[in-house]
Amino acid sequence: MNRVYLTEQSVVFHKTKEAYGGLSNMAGGYPLVVNGIRIFTSEALYQACRFPDHPEVQKQILAEPSPMTAKDVSKQYNELTRSDWMTIRHRVMRWCLRVKLAQNMESFGQLLLSTADKNIVELSYKDAYWGAIPSSSDSSLLEGENVLGRLLMELRELLISGSDQLQQVPVLSVDNLLLVGQPIAEVPSIGATEPFDAQRELF
Repeated sequence: MNRVYLTEQSVVFHKTKEAYGGLSNMAGGYPLVVNGIRIFTSEALYQACRFPDHPEVQKQILAEPSPMTAKDVSKQYNELTRSDWMTIRHRVMRWCLRVKLAQNMESFGQLLLSTADKNIVELSYKDAYWGAIPSSSDSSLLEGENVLGRLLMELRELLISGSDQLQQVPVLSVDNLLLVGQPIAEVPSIGATEPFDAQRELF
């Protein structure tokens, strides 16, 4: 269902170098470790989840330091995307964001909290599902489902509540959730894992 947001009363993010750019999946600087595999961005993790039965494709995606390049790699294999992807993708995104927060609690957590109680909206010029697009009738409004923004607001509420759920990310209840041939396990906070080292081999 489309929603309407007043730009001036919302936290709007679009480019990663802007004030709230870290809210974007395309933002670097928030590394992850899942199943012992070092992953550069939440976008790479999300895209890899499209291909549970194709570990070699996942390896190509996860090896990319650039989130945009990771997304571009995934596009080359669209025909291999799991058949239920459109049904589960928002659940996978929610899980990816939880991982991003659990393993970057200080930096990403503070960014989320800095949005206070405002609506969080991803500005897009073509995607009214994950984000919202400028209204054709009023330039001060953004219209769309804004699923990513709403998931971020949901996560912010958990963070504000002090929920201990955020210290570890449970296994997502999705069939056939594999990463490089192995079922994805519960994801601990980054403090419970080895420090991220971008120079180490991923596999």
